[in-house]
Amino acid sequence: MATVSLSFNIDSPRWDQSTFVGRLKHFLNITDPRTVLVPEEELDQAKALGSSPDGLWVCRAGLVPPGSSQEQLLYAKKLYDSAFHPDSGEKMNLIGRMSFQVPGGMAITGCMLQFYRTVPAVVFWQWVNQSFNAFVNYTNRNAASPISLRQIGVAYVTATSAALATAVGLNLYTKRAPPLLARWVPFAAVAAANCVNIPMMRQQEIINGITVTDENNNELGRSRRAAVKGIAQVVLSRITMAAPGMIILPIIMERLEKFPFMQRIRVLHAPLQVLLCGGFLLFMVPAACALFPQRCSLALADLEVELCDSIMAKHGDKVPYVYFNKGL
Repeated sequence: MATVSLSFNIDSPRWDQSTFVGRLKHFLNITDPRTVLVPEEELDQAKALGSSPDGLWVCRAGLVPPGSSQEQLLYAKKLYDSAFHPDSGEKMNLIGRMSFQVPGGMAITGCMLQFYRTVPAVVFWQWVNQSFNAFVNYTNRNAASPISLRQIGVAYVTATSAALATAVGLNLYTKRAPPLLARWVPFAAVAAANCVNIPMMRQQEIINGITVTDENNNELGRSRRAAVKGIAQVVLSRITMAAPGMIILPIIMERLEKFPFMQRIRVLHAPLQVLLCGGFLLFMVPAACALFPQRCSLALADLEVELCDSIMAKHGDKVPYVYFNKGL
């Protein structure tokens, strides 16, 4: 075994998660879309390295496997963090991983922004988007709160209905409005659907609460208020993720399409919007994820009275804050 720098902690992010810049660097690392192309075997090897008796997690003791450099271990951790759920350790489905947000999101968002003029096109692409969001929301939930297939179905149908009602309603309403307003309809539908889809998909967390811990990860109980705070932050992050591309890009396209050369290459408008969406998402996915710490905190006084009293009875004033995974 070789020793590793004391500054290297395999259990924690490489950057300070109490600052936005530190969180941004962390999520730039784990939402890297290139990890989508990594073969399943290599992902499994990264996990095996982490779970083996003499593997990656031996770094907790300040040791690394023979022949392993710190860079190799960091890359293995990057793959693990990008593909495996932080709560359960299970491999996440490809479509639901945050590293798939750029390739998946750019294709769907680009098409929503391009094909917004007719009701059938609006209905189809909003349905595709909500199906994609359902995968993402389910995959990145707090895994300690199981959800039934029936609840998943209700969440999916409800969110899709909200998106379609918003999109179709606004689409009809803006027929006589300035063209730019019609281009912003997809964003309004996406924002409305996120406000429904995420809480519905994670309703068990709101109903039963999520596990909260102290600073040292010792379980203290379950809190519904913590769940509400975490889900609200995720909703805001998702809307922020979509906003720049879906608000700024329509302005850009509105102006570009007035040029004669753009009118001659209409067939390339959709691919162009997809690529431009990718440019926005490449930065906005990690930036939106970094808005709030993944390990969220809540003041003891803000918890439910019963839970607060229980913690105070056991620990006194030694636990001013509780911590929990808010999901992504």
